[in-house]
Amino acid sequence: MSEPAAKTDLIEQRLASLDAALETGRMRRLKPMLASLPPAEIALLLESVPRSKREVLWALVPEEDHGETLLHVNDEVRAELIDSLNREELLAAAEGMAIDDLADLIEDLPEQITREMLRSMDSQNRERLKVVMAYAPDSAGGLMNNDTITVRPDVSLDVVARYLKQRAWLPDDTESLFVVSRYGRYLGMLPLAKLVTLDPERDVSEVMNTDIEALAVDAPASQVAKRFQDLDLISAPVVDSEGTLVGRITIDDVVDVIRDEAEHSIMSLAGLDEEEDVFAPITRSARRRAVWLGANLATAFLASQVVGLFSAALSQVVALAVLMPIVASMGGIGGTQTLTLMIRGLSLGQIGFANARSLLAKELAVALINGVLWGIVVGGIALVWFGNIELGLIMAAALLINHLNAAITGVGIPLAMKKMGIDPALAGSVVLTTFTDVIGFAAFLGLGTIFLMH
Repeated sequence: MSEPAAKTDLIEQRLASLDAALETGRMRRLKPMLASLPPAEIALLLESVPRSKREVLWALVPEEDHGETLLHVNDEVRAELIDSLNREELLAAAEGMAIDDLADLIEDLPEQITREMLRSMDSQNRERLKVVMAYAPDSAGGLMNNDTITVRPDVSLDVVARYLKQRAWLPDDTESLFVVSRYGRYLGMLPLAKLVTLDPERDVSEVMNTDIEALAVDAPASQVAKRFQDLDLISAPVVDSEGTLVGRITIDDVVDVIRDEAEHSIMSLAGLDEEEDVFAPITRSARRRAVWLGANLATAFLASQVVGLFSAALSQVVALAVLMPIVASMGGIGGTQTLTLMIRGLSLGQIGFANARSLLAKELAVALINGVLWGIVVGGIALVWFGNIELGLIMAAALLINHLNAAITGVGIPLAMKKMGIDPALAGSVVLTTFTDVIGFAAFLGLGTIFLMH
């Protein structure tokens, strides 16, 4: 059994045990199980049980895991849990959290709790928190932690080693130290591996890595994730507009960004919010989905209006009505494939206006091949089914036309939406379906009207 499958089975087993314990009231076994799990897995269990049972389950979560668990649940579940906690519980949950994690959590806390929390912090940590909170959450500044360890380039490795021993503590995920000038400007990184393996008499400037560029404090989170992915980083420096080191980003924060982007892409294709609670109230879920269904209904009426223009042909040639959905469906599938490729390419920075023409040419060639191939197949089926060679040729031609249309719209729609500042993952599929339905129906019924109406 593969590792992902084994993990899925384990999660299902935990959910089954959890559900059985909550149903029977036998909670004794749940507490040690929750104590053995990392906060991220506890958060998954909280999201996986109905809202009526979450408060019971939360009461069994170890107190030292409260803060981290709140960070890992989605926004709606977090808001619900925060509303159920009193002042002392919220303050205890935030105690001891890393500054970057605390900045993420504090945005959702009541204002009174936030003020009290800030008052209880020492001045150094309070200033560090204010610095992180000054930046947008989805930027490098919002992701960073300012618990950096810096060294000067003109000291020896031996001096650095003695300095670290004197500190007797390193922040989590510290695999490198940051080298800065006397004015705090970022110069490079000193891997700990070099510190312990090279001649201690050598200066930091001789062995530091200068090929890792710092991230701008206002760089978007997606750019940060791509940098970590491309360079296999564990941590990276963050600098302000003058090149001064202001913090560092670690791999654990980037993994969260990648996961959030993946969830956003998947959920947006259906018009849903990745932060929506699976067990959200029925009325709230229905209201949210009604907006998306309404948008789809409007496009469906547009397609129906196009079909209505050919009502005379449909009334005389019933075969057109029977075969019509195939043309739209095949075009929709082809367009969705291109659209998905485009959205992925745009999110990874692989596709832009500069190389869009080359990609369009490639997608048109693919559509031409598939259009001819499946046009012959479907046209042949139509010929055998209805015994009409003209109908078979019309079917093949319409399928080819709609495949080419799907390639053009699949490439063009995401680029146009990006230009307009609209998320292609959120609305691209609706617009694409409209184009493939309308063009597919118009091509098939139009050709049918011309060649079959005598």
